[in-house]
Amino acid sequence: MKRLIAEREKARLGGGEKRIEAQHNKGKNTARERIAMLLDEGSFEEYDMFVTHRTTDFGLDKQHYLSDGVVTGYGTIDGRPVYIFSQDFTVFGGSLSETYADKICKIMDQALKVGVPVIGINDSGGARIQEGVRSLAGYASIFQRNIMASGVIPQISAIFGPCAGGAVYSPALTDFVMMAEKTSYMFVTGPKVVKTVTGETITEEDLGGATVHASKSGVTHFVASDEEEGILLIKKLLSYLPQNNLEEPPLAICDDPIDRLEESLNTIIPEQPSQPYDVKQVIEAIADNGEFLEVQRQYARNIVIGFVTFNGISTGIVANQPSYLAGCLDINASRKAARFIRFCDAFNIPIVSLVDVPGFLPGSAQEFDGIISNGAKLIFAYGEATVPKITVILRKAYGGAYCVMSSKHLRGDVNYAWPKAEIAVMGPAGATEVLYNRELKGIEDPEERARFVAEKESEYREKFANPYEAAKYGYIDDIIEPRNTRFRIIRALQILSTKKDSNPPKKHSTLPL
Repeated sequence: MKRLIAEREKARLGGGEKRIEAQHNKGKNTARERIAMLLDEGSFEEYDMFVTHRTTDFGLDKQHYLSDGVVTGYGTIDGRPVYIFSQDFTVFGGSLSETYADKICKIMDQALKVGVPVIGINDSGGARIQEGVRSLAGYASIFQRNIMASGVIPQISAIFGPCAGGAVYSPALTDFVMMAEKTSYMFVTGPKVVKTVTGETITEEDLGGATVHASKSGVTHFVASDEEEGILLIKKLLSYLPQNNLEEPPLAICDDPIDRLEESLNTIIPEQPSQPYDVKQVIEAIADNGEFLEVQRQYARNIVIGFVTFNGISTGIVANQPSYLAGCLDINASRKAARFIRFCDAFNIPIVSLVDVPGFLPGSAQEFDGIISNGAKLIFAYGEATVPKITVILRKAYGGAYCVMSSKHLRGDVNYAWPKAEIAVMGPAGATEVLYNRELKGIEDPEERARFVAEKESEYREKFANPYEAAKYGYIDDIIEPRNTRFRIIRALQILSTKKDSNPPKKHSTLPL
């Protein structure tokens, strides 16, 4: 018994008091401190505390630390079970060994069998060089499990320190990535290698810091100011997710009336069609208690994604953002939304789309970089999804972008429009230019030309660019008063709660990657 107590105390010290102190001096918590912050008090059951590496080369036969640089096990968050691993930077810089990888693979295998989420807290210098190819094999084994678990159980990665080289691909294979400002970074090759190969001088922060991956690459979904905030964000995120793909998301307690009228929505759309507004105000107005957990807030800001609840029902939101690039769809926005839609579909989370889109962003840069194949990803994601899909066209829905944004033709279940919605092949200005090009060439007087254009635009808007034309064909199920949007969405979610839809039997789709 004495030996057991002593060995446990030794394991909990990781790399020792000095290294723990160094970790704290960097503003970082230890592996076990992070677990204690995340899990319900007293719920953690640790696995493989007494594991050590098996390497004898390079003097490692004289350096053995219990747990070998990663703490693994399971516990509960708000009473719901999760499996977790937390990398320990105080032991060999958190570098991954063969036994270290085996520990992570063990809890991932169990999580898949049990059907509960896996949370990985990353803080590692990469592969343990002294172990050579065995360390690389360990990474590949983890990747394989990430792939097998994808779409079956939620996988969340928190980056609370370095994550470099092959180590970055495991978080990239998971559903959500969280980074902490100033203390975390991710890159395939570090600044020294970049300098050697390309001659470019760059800092770790500028190459792979949280801000870079939140705003430029889109690799990270959430950025926290510190680890404590990051832990809270993980807990909040999990509250919207089911335990696995065979379960429904948890039903939250809701004290917000389902028939609450939001008068501000009746006037939120500006009189001028080209004038912007913030679609997040619409989301917060209709969601339970105005709560919205936005995902990838700083990336591709022309589209907004995230989680809300409607009468306690966890729901994914996809919304065009008129206040950024006029809400146009581009490459990054298409990829961002497509991935989110596929996650929601995999885990039985209904999708509400708020549409105000003038089209796809034009330009040679978009065409050369593949807007066609990337836009197709968004079409594919919406068309493949079998969860309840509710669409509300707030203002504009033009051209191919109308088709893409969860239209009735991509199996949209309930499609609404606000009274000022404009649904057409293109906007009145562009349509007038195309339809009356010959007449316009014959009008030389600027004032007469302006009057003609205004008249024809008005005619086009009255005849085509309104929701009644689409409603006439059943492409819009109803035209609703904006202030009633919350109530109509909730009623739709209720009736669709028993929806059954399926795709043809296949090994897998060939998504245009």
